[in-house]
Amino acid sequence: MKFDRRSFMAAGAAALSRPASLLAQEVEEDAYFTGDADDHGVVYRRTNMDAIDAVFRRQVVRYPHSEVPGSVVVDIRYHFLYLTFENNVALRYGVGVGREGFQWFGRAQIMRKAVWPTWTPPPEMRQRQPHLPQNMKGGWGNPLGPRAMYLYRDGRDLIFRIHGTVEPWTIGENVSSGCIRMLNEDVIDLFGRAPVGTRVLVLEQVE
Repeated sequence: MKFDRRSFMAAGAAALSRPASLLAQEVEEDAYFTGDADDHGVVYRRTNMDAIDAVFRRQVVRYPHSEVPGSVVVDIRYHFLYLTFENNVALRYGVGVGREGFQWFGRAQIMRKAVWPTWTPPPEMRQRQPHLPQNMKGGWGNPLGPRAMYLYRDGRDLIFRIHGTVEPWTIGENVSSGCIRMLNEDVIDLFGRAPVGTRVLVLEQVE
């Protein structure tokens, strides 16, 4: 779970023994949050949108496309996710995508959705990071955030998700193990707009 400023204050003088570099990092990360919100009984920290680059904030844009309206298109090169509308218009969100070696592309469908999902790291991830738990109950601190949309192809779970994040500063970066991460407020918004069966296209990154 991410550092909580209130917990830090309550910890008293003992916390002051933390290295100055760590404290500085925590203060910097804290700037990405403002206040709390309640969602389905879970209290989470709201994103400070002023700390997010304006280009990655949710917005309606002109987006020429040939997809069925209501489809999701992910542009991993520019870190955008589009929910397509008619007349070459889309709702654009900023996203974090897979780091080098973990990027993927192609077509899929959202075939399962979950509110405050349980996180179960795949075996391959646990081999790379043995300290990870076998699973983590949904709630604040869970890397999937408040929503997850599970991507399938030909009836097979691709093990890739569109989900929230406890690290809003990573939006616009190549950081994940292939999943598409969104600001929590954005993934809640998309979750309500994209039903099970929604088509997803992840564009190939062309240099």
